[in-house]
Amino acid sequence: MNTLTTPTASNWLNKVPEVALSFWIIKIMSTTVGETGADFLAVNAGLGQGVTRAVMGALLAGALFMQLRTRRYTPWIYWLTVVLVSVVGTLITDLLTDGLGVSLYVSTSVFAVVLAGIFAVWYWVERSLSIHEILTRRRELFYWSAILCTFALGTAAGDLATESLGLGFTWGAASFGALIAMTYAAWRMGGNAVLTFWIGYILTRPFGAALGDLLTQAKTYGGLGMGAMWTSALFLSVIMMLVAVAQFSAGSNRNLQVAE
Repeated sequence: MNTLTTPTASNWLNKVPEVALSFWIIKIMSTTVGETGADFLAVNAGLGQGVTRAVMGALLAGALFMQLRTRRYTPWIYWLTVVLVSVVGTLITDLLTDGLGVSLYVSTSVFAVVLAGIFAVWYWVERSLSIHEILTRRRELFYWSAILCTFALGTAAGDLATESLGLGFTWGAASFGALIAMTYAAWRMGGNAVLTFWIGYILTRPFGAALGDLLTQAKTYGGLGMGAMWTSALFLSVIMMLVAVAQFSAGSNRNLQVAE
């Protein structure tokens, strides 16, 4: 039987991408696809919530398996995992809210506490929350646990702001966009890089979800009426293009290093 081996820091390269502009563009689009894709599969494609959760959960498990098996950052595997985490995070929140009747106030608070707990344990064990040294299996498991929780938290917080608090899709996207801009400004003025990264990562989820709802929902509900299918297809196309560029660049750099 095949088992997952645990590479050591000496033969394992950083498993996550550098944080650059393209990173945030793909991240925001992935969060939007998570919102629109979940809606499209469950509603438009007629799969229903149960089947969609099962299928997406299985795909996420497969993507995580591939991600954990690699020894270096592989763009297409990493971003496939992020997109699937985004979809599953949305489905988890939808299950709690629509399926079990859990208040968005409660789910947002619970996810925030769980995420804080993950960060606390991660820091207690590793003495760092930096994403620049994801060099061991344990750190990577902490990383992906935090990522999944940020997506669930972001979905709940976004729905709380746009629906329960009545901001609507436009003002919701604008509000979270303003918070992201403030976080970026704080980093530029010397704010802690790790803290501002994770704050930005959390905020991009509700921003992307609000943006997705703004684009897909009918005009009578305050949206632009593009529909889940076309919005998902458009954003996935851009994601695939950017990831293809990243994959090509990674392969070129690797070949150059071998040649040297």
